[in-house]
Amino acid sequence: MKKSIKLAVSLSLALLAATGCSSKSTRLIPDKPAVELYSSAQQSLQAGNFVSAIETLEALDTRYPFGPHTVQVQLDLIYSYYKNNDTAQALANIDRFLRLNPTHKDIDYVYYMRGLTNMAADYNVFHSAFDIDRSDRDPSYTDAAFGDFTSLIKRFPESQYVADAQQRAIAIKNRLANYELAVARYYMKRQAYIAAAQRGQYIIDSFSDTEARVGALEVMVSAYEILGQAELKANAEAVLALNN
Repeated sequence: MKKSIKLAVSLSLALLAATGCSSKSTRLIPDKPAVELYSSAQQSLQAGNFVSAIETLEALDTRYPFGPHTVQVQLDLIYSYYKNNDTAQALANIDRFLRLNPTHKDIDYVYYMRGLTNMAADYNVFHSAFDIDRSDRDPSYTDAAFGDFTSLIKRFPESQYVADAQQRAIAIKNRLANYELAVARYYMKRQAYIAAAQRGQYIIDSFSDTEARVGALEVMVSAYEILGQAELKANAEAVLALNN
């Protein structure tokens, strides 16, 4: 009986704590006019205090949904969540902004931020710090980032963010090509030689301007040799010779 009571009390305390955390940010923000709150949020942003900025901006967004800084508050929230490494919230705010402001003058910036955020979601600090190659990890966020930067480049060619987006798109393309190469090599290990050769051909067709093309051709040569496809092997070898 005592254990049941203790469990009930613990659950109640946990529920109260969770409820408190969910509304803590807004309650801690003083009840001030929108202009003053926005000024406070800007001070936090300039100081690099993104947690404080988020708290104030969220309070602004909740209390003054039609205030004088409504759109800028949404843009600042996107940036603040990104800088605070909260990619899920950043993406959620980006999607909301695109839905509510599809023709805004800063829409190119929002696409750029979505690309950066998707890249950040793909980034793994452990792998980077220890220089561990994990080309085989799921590239879905990278693929999304590539789409974001490509959309920016095509839709807003005069944007100030295009030059950086182009450089990032190149890096992302290499990442995607390396993933495909890792899959092709995995198929070779599993003796799925037809699948390996097909994946190699896909890399040649889709990522011929990346370094992964050499590895793809090597996979194709090995796979065709095992499969007894002499002509296909010879063709792959000829192309490989031109790329070495």
